[in-house]
Amino acid sequence: MTNIRNLSLACGTFGLAALLGCSSGSMYNSSMSSNGTTMPAASSGVLSQLQTSTTIGSTVDTANGDNNPYGLAIAPTTAGNVTAGDLLVCNFNSNSSTNAVGQGTTIEDLSPMAGSKPKRIAQDPSLAGCDALAINPGKGYIWAAAYTANDNPIFSPTGTLVNTLASAYKWAGPWGQIYAAPTTSMSSSGGTYSTGGSSSTASTSAFYISEAQNGWIVQANITSTGIQYNTIATGFPVNTSSQYGILAPAGLTYDPSSDTLYIISSDTNSVAAFTSASTIPANGIMVTAGMNNALTFSGPAASQAKLIYSGAPLNYPVSSALLYNGDLVVGNTGDNNMVEINPATGKMVGEKLVDTGNAGAIFGIATSGTSLTTQKLFFNDDNNNSVIEISQ
Repeated sequence: MTNIRNLSLACGTFGLAALLGCSSGSMYNSSMSSNGTTMPAASSGVLSQLQTSTTIGSTVDTANGDNNPYGLAIAPTTAGNVTAGDLLVCNFNSNSSTNAVGQGTTIEDLSPMAGSKPKRIAQDPSLAGCDALAINPGKGYIWAAAYTANDNPIFSPTGTLVNTLASAYKWAGPWGQIYAAPTTSMSSSGGTYSTGGSSSTASTSAFYISEAQNGWIVQANITSTGIQYNTIATGFPVNTSSQYGILAPAGLTYDPSSDTLYIISSDTNSVAAFTSASTIPANGIMVTAGMNNALTFSGPAASQAKLIYSGAPLNYPVSSALLYNGDLVVGNTGDNNMVEINPATGKMVGEKLVDTGNAGAIFGIATSGTSLTTQKLFFNDDNNNSVIEISQ
């Protein structure tokens, strides 16, 4: 295996609605044995109760050999060539014998069942070095963070390139991406969101993108007139010389019920949370890494930023997703362990080794389910170019 770690909506117009889609969200959150085998139990928490590991299938593109899956998302709706519940994966590497790293240009579709075969959804140079995927649930349009291409292309669920965003925003190594639409009610005062009263989808929908070259978090708001870009946070540490390659803000995860954005700070082994994320203004949060890499926050929206966990057993984490109970599951590249964190208490409540092979196997986690019996945790295993499911 070769990978970069080794190399150091308010849809007010018909046109925009067709391009971007509108929706109230879904149940999906966007994240080594033979099929059906049982894995040893870990410590307390949901992870300890997910003991069955199943290989869904290979992610290698059958036409050009693209491999090393990074981005992973669960399709929230049936549209085009994609069925709701399908696993969408993008390959970071090509099959070249001379210059493979960061040259993968494909998005694959796998049915969420053992023995699935990859079906190509899209192939395009704008996908070079694709490392994260997010899907607008309204029309099923796929947004891709492409590090090498330094672009954020949008594809229809039929695989058609709808738009690239490089001409609209000067990217700096797109690295993480998530779709966000709060399912909270609008407060009558101050224009802020609250969870009081009945729950309904707020008008604001956006994509959040992290950038690996400068440590910024970009909010791409979907409006009736187009996409509005705001850099809502700056200063997350970036390390491009680690043995694990690029360490930067990654693993973006969103909780629509509380309008909370979670960010993995890979270089500092920590997790931050931005509350009421949809209300953070441009340049609202400035991040500083102090003594022992402890993150602190300043700026006009500093009160909306919180460090919820830092230190071991996090070991160069790059991916995360929400479990059914609201806990955050984080994937380490340093040791192939998954770590379960309770955001409310800031405590680690579970840890599980999911690949006994070379470190750096986990890059992409997605979850689905609303109870322990329906909870499914999917992750990309770069050691064998496959998607693995963990369930009860």
